[in-house]
Amino acid sequence: MSQFEGAVIREQGVTFAVVVVSPSVVENSFEANEAIQAFQPVFTGMPIVLMAQDGRGRATYYGPRDLSKFMANVPLRRVPWRRYTIN
Repeated sequence: MSQFEGAVIREQGVTFAVVVVSPSVVENSFEANEAIQAFQPVFTGMPIVLMAQDGRGRATYYGPRDLSKFMANVPLRRVPWRRYTIN
């Protein structure tokens, strides 16, 4: 079993997922796209945005441009994070 932190966001009629990953994943577009595909079964039919934090807690996003841009303006404490477990 594997666990990860994520959230489902509903904003302005759009529902999408945000998943926490390591910084190395968002820095490599091939790895990032593979990660998005890996999380797709958990968030069926939803666009997925990956989020990584640097050592200072600053977030970087990877995914659909409009959603990544939106998330960049959302304080992390306002995101409804939860722990997901997958087999």
